[in-house]
Amino acid sequence: MMKKITSYLLALSLPLFLITHNVTGKTKREDREPEAATGFHLKKAAQGQKFMVAAANPYAVKAGQTILAQGGSAIDAAIAVQAVLTLVEPQSSGIGGGAFIMHFDKQTNNLTTFDGRETAPEKASSELFLDKSGKVTPWIKAVVGGRSVGVPGVLGALAKAHKTQGLLPWKTLFLPAIELAQNGFIVSPRLEMLLSKKFNPGVHQMPGTKEYFFPNGEVIKAGTNKKNPDLAHFYKQLANEGIKAFYFGENAKKIANKVQNSVIAPGLLTVKDINHYVAKQREAVCAPYHEYKVCSMGPPSSGGVALLQILRLLEDKNMSQYGVNDVKALHYFTQASRLAFADRNVYMADPDFVDVPVKALLAQQYITERASLITQKDMGLAIAGQPVKTLAYAIDDAYEMPSTSHISIVDSQGDAVSMTTSIEMAFGSTLMVNGYLLNNQLTDFALSPTRNGLPVINRVQGNKRPRSSMSPVMVFNKDGSLRLVIGSPGGSRIINYVAQAVVGVLDWGLSAQDAINMPRITNRNRYTSLEKETQLEHKKLAFEKLGHEVKIVNLNSGIHAVELLNGRLYGAADPRREGIAMSELN
Repeated sequence: MMKKITSYLLALSLPLFLITHNVTGKTKREDREPEAATGFHLKKAAQGQKFMVAAANPYAVKAGQTILAQGGSAIDAAIAVQAVLTLVEPQSSGIGGGAFIMHFDKQTNNLTTFDGRETAPEKASSELFLDKSGKVTPWIKAVVGGRSVGVPGVLGALAKAHKTQGLLPWKTLFLPAIELAQNGFIVSPRLEMLLSKKFNPGVHQMPGTKEYFFPNGEVIKAGTNKKNPDLAHFYKQLANEGIKAFYFGENAKKIANKVQNSVIAPGLLTVKDINHYVAKQREAVCAPYHEYKVCSMGPPSSGGVALLQILRLLEDKNMSQYGVNDVKALHYFTQASRLAFADRNVYMADPDFVDVPVKALLAQQYITERASLITQKDMGLAIAGQPVKTLAYAIDDAYEMPSTSHISIVDSQGDAVSMTTSIEMAFGSTLMVNGYLLNNQLTDFALSPTRNGLPVINRVQGNKRPRSSMSPVMVFNKDGSLRLVIGSPGGSRIINYVAQAVVGVLDWGLSAQDAINMPRITNRNRYTSLEKETQLEHKKLAFEKLGHEVKIVNLNSGIHAVELLNGRLYGAADPRREGIAMSELN
């Protein structure tokens, strides 16, 4: 066994990671990129015929490949991938966070989604992030510490999916992560950079967290072997006892105690809150785009609806007539995004607490009305439409950080998973329990309960799930067969990252890998961002002539995809991060 473990570790200690470069300069809160750029290294698509897994770290992808090779399902592999990501990519996701999972069952042709979004403590009120004078708490004070922690949901969702879609025993799925936690993994340059650049000051302040990431007062260095015995011990318990080991017993007590007694911003989370968490199975939201059907996650994610709005608003522009990333095509893209974000910031929230007008937002008549607002000039700040005349809500002011991860899997049965998973800010709340970090997802709620006398639909309420931008996507051909599994991290920019890649594949005929490699552009109904150090930089003047306010910034997507074409599988990983794709042929 030791030889097997050693060879597993050595195989993944090769120079797979990207060269880092510094990110300098101070930015406003809305432009902060905690998951900053770590270089760009073009990758080739992986090919296979039986199965494929693409994710954000080679260790995690190898774990998923191992499970699939043993006959495991896509959900089985997703559990193994997430368990390893918790260890090797702690800044982005983990079992202390939440996730949205899309699952496609090829045999039954059934598509469903699992909502593993975190929930607010029962005692939380809409004033959670207001100070004594009623003013909104500064963003970093809102993020770090116990106040921002919601009940973690990713394991609840994965366990719920495993009950019906798992093929291998739950216990088996944690073995790769247990081995790595016990024997150590090779620290990547990305992890060292994010720690040393102080993207989240909490990691330098929180007891336990500081000692783990800064042993002997020094940041863990890239290339060194890092062990996590606490996580290995807990994973053994979780593997043997099942999901109750997380939501009940000592782990639940430790979470509540850590949150309530945080040295920074103590929170309200209780053992009862954790005991009562329920992951939910929901219907996917789908809409036609040309001859395809595009499906994503519905509320409490805003990502799916906003992405579908962007595509539907672009449909009559016939994007295929333009070259790849043509200025005119991208101008239309930014305008569609402005309109989608205007609606998103008003109407999207937890559907268990409010009526979210999903059908009205995607209705053809409404899309046609909104599309008429797109002209040859930048429209400036778009105003939310009125898909339902009786609704009146204020614009949201939630913080959304881009520290997230995406997993795309197709198994040997043809079943698929598109899963976006997050702890929100880089390193989350920075509170650590049993070797994993707790989320700060409650800052995805609107911090202000009302604005201009109107209620904010995404305000904090007890047991409510915060709005998200996570946008796991599946695309289906006209005959109903699966065409593309895709998604990305990136905070609120996720919506643009994934939509642009989908346009690249469906309109411009690019492979998934080439679509991911494209220079990125975003507009979240503010300014137009062009990706730094790419060909789009040189088109800044052209956009400004169309009336755009343009900024050149790092647009650090982390798109992972599986493309199904002519009977083969093609796995694609974003060159901006350290992920890879692997099949049975690797």
